[in-house]
Amino acid sequence: MADLSQEVWVEKLNADDNAFILDVRTPKEVEEGYIPKASNINIYLGQQFVAELKKLDKSKNYYVYCRSGNRSRQACALMTQIGFQNAYNLEGGIIEWKGEVIR
Repeated sequence: MADLSQEVWVEKLNADDNAFILDVRTPKEVEEGYIPKASNINIYLGQQFVAELKKLDKSKNYYVYCRSGNRSRQACALMTQIGFQNAYNLEGGIIEWKGEVIR
């Protein structure tokens, strides 16, 4: 797990042909806008969140974000605990995101 600045997160993401963008916000937050190609799994689902994570391909590189970077940091730590090799947290979350947002 790594906390990455937006610049490094985007740089790694753009150079990664094995990337998966994971949005861990609530559905209501997602309705306000999301990063293109992101998949959403609400971290507040508790055990169901863990169950959904376990369905994901652990060989992929996960670029994880939330609103401010705190929940996504927790999600990355959890992912590392359950066997994901590469989970990258977007520091500052979507609040500080300067890239494209789909609304």
